[in-house]
Amino acid sequence: MVGVVSCSFTPKQKSNEERQKLLIDLISFVLDKAHFDARVLNDAFSEEVFDAYMEQLDPQKRYFYKSDIEEFSAHKNQLDDYIRDKELDFFYQTYERLQQRLVESKALYENILTEKFDFSEKGIIDIDYDNVPYVENEKQMRDRWSKRLKYSTLSTYYDKLEEQEKSLEKDPKAKVISNIEIEEESRKITETSVGEFFDFIEELNEKDWFALYINAIVETYDPHTYYFAPKDKDRFDISMSGKLEGIGARLQKKNDNIKIVAVISGGPAWRGEEVEVGDIILKVKQEDEEEAVSIVGMRLDDAVSLIKGPKGTKVTLTLRRVDGSIDDIVITRDVVELEETYAKSSLIEKGDKFYGLINLPKFYFNAEDYDSRNAASDVEKEIERLKEKKIDGLVIDLRNNGGGSLKAAVDVAGLFIKTGPVVQVKSRGARKQVLDDKNPSLIWDGPLVIMVNELSASASEILAAAIQDYKRGIVIGSKQTYGKGTVQSIIDLNRWLRSNNNGDLGAIKVTTSKFYRINGGSTQLEGVKSDVVVPDRYSYINVGEKDQENPLPYDKIAPAQYSHWNSLIGYEDIIQRSKDRMEKNSQIGLIDESARWLSQRRDMKKISLKYSDYKDDIDKNEKKIKYFEKIEEYKSNLDFNSLPYELVKIEEDTVLGEKRRRWHENLKSDVYVDEAINVLEDIETEQYKANLGAIGEDKVHD
Repeated sequence: MVGVVSCSFTPKQKSNEERQKLLIDLISFVLDKAHFDARVLNDAFSEEVFDAYMEQLDPQKRYFYKSDIEEFSAHKNQLDDYIRDKELDFFYQTYERLQQRLVESKALYENILTEKFDFSEKGIIDIDYDNVPYVENEKQMRDRWSKRLKYSTLSTYYDKLEEQEKSLEKDPKAKVISNIEIEEESRKITETSVGEFFDFIEELNEKDWFALYINAIVETYDPHTYYFAPKDKDRFDISMSGKLEGIGARLQKKNDNIKIVAVISGGPAWRGEEVEVGDIILKVKQEDEEEAVSIVGMRLDDAVSLIKGPKGTKVTLTLRRVDGSIDDIVITRDVVELEETYAKSSLIEKGDKFYGLINLPKFYFNAEDYDSRNAASDVEKEIERLKEKKIDGLVIDLRNNGGGSLKAAVDVAGLFIKTGPVVQVKSRGARKQVLDDKNPSLIWDGPLVIMVNELSASASEILAAAIQDYKRGIVIGSKQTYGKGTVQSIIDLNRWLRSNNNGDLGAIKVTTSKFYRINGGSTQLEGVKSDVVVPDRYSYINVGEKDQENPLPYDKIAPAQYSHWNSLIGYEDIIQRSKDRMEKNSQIGLIDESARWLSQRRDMKKISLKYSDYKDDIDKNEKKIKYFEKIEEYKSNLDFNSLPYELVKIEEDTVLGEKRRRWHENLKSDVYVDEAINVLEDIETEQYKANLGAIGEDKVHD
């Protein structure tokens, strides 16, 4: 056994064994009966669970030794048997070993941080944790921890030197702190951050670690199946919105990183315009504290508790941007305004023509009363208001729309077709269900464009797919949408028990169904492939369902009965003309260049620990970022305006006026909206030519 001999460890008692066996039994039963694609528990399944569990316990390979993994591997093909037999010895073996290694690691990092770091020395840290091997001995473990701690300290050291340089530029007489002092201060900050991380770890109890083991099992089924421990029922995919006072962002944890996966429109982060999807939060600092707290490796709910706070208070976030740069931003917390998550429209003027654009952030509805307010009824109202302005075409913007109500998606699709199927749903062991638009009324029969991107998911994909399958409109956006074609249900585990002396057992979110397009293809993994593909900053970054662990496969079922829309003339020609414009558009070319560069930056896994090299890399990075700032300079020849009913509201609500001003400003800088209007013009042109042809035929017949 390899370890730090100065540390001691006392194994904890198996105090929850009966409860844990019951949990294993219940979850196995629910997954077998309810999951859409229930797994066969065999050796292959065991290996997947083993690998997932090891990664969750030690994602950066900084605790376990190679000998530990070899010892654990004796069980690698037996986990299926352990699950069936409710055998927990493997869990307790890994749990107790981890507790021992955590004690050793704490002593190790404290010892390393007693000595100063030499940032003039050459050194490289490899952050490709999936591919770095486990260490074989104490010397290698010390080297691994030393590099991690040096990297963390180097980041702070660089920031402090930059702050001092800027301070001296403003005031040459400002106090100068030596590099030795700055290194010591930076090392102390690292010590505090890592110490706080270990404090959080030490607060975890046996139940918390067992929940990790359970999720290694259930997430092997698919990435959306998840076990909620009792205190975590409301914490999955936490959204700091609604009545919560926070920054207005949705966060997710992957490995040790807390990532921003959505910025809530109208919230503090949105208003500051400094946070974007894909940013990783490294540190959090309260306004009344001098130093920031590292949240790398922290549990999601603990990180959120640091980030959220009372309205009016300030929090400083240290972000690692999508492009790899590190920034500190200050956000004043507030209550997120739900109104901005609703549909909104803009009247677009181009020459003597008018067009409408409706932005739909999600497919919302009231669970208690669907008819009170929902996405479909709001979109219908906006269309009617736009029609009063005699618009010649309509754009529905579904970019960043993560989904929502299935019924709302079907009802929105029904606004653009007379009647017919919109989506097919198939559950395990049941016949497929075809969800139809049964309302024969047609709210908009004119030219239509649907805008999507890689973050358009679920219900958004249903709407875009239906419009595409009917050839009702043109889909413009990323190469494909997110690709989430599955439906989940929350199942309370306690309901299966007549009597229970083990307390609250929590719940499990299970994938129970899959969506299918009316043409028979699933939206799972494949998403919706845009008719016209335009690059954006996520084009070469893995953000979709296909990039998750264990996604369900793509498949097909029989198509539903439907007919193509007859009024969209020249479908292929319209798409080709748009593609031709994209190839010649210098702005699109610059965006594509930026996206490729971002992808290259994210693929860089080896980072220099020598200050001069580290600084050079940041300087080069900042020059490239400055070069791509030209993207923001683009302005279209379109004019955007609020509709009359909203102008009345704006007179009384200056905040709403500012939100719309900013939105319209962004739309004017949005080359994709520009192209969407070009496509609407092409649809009009084809329709006009077809009408002229029809008139000519009538004259010939006469």
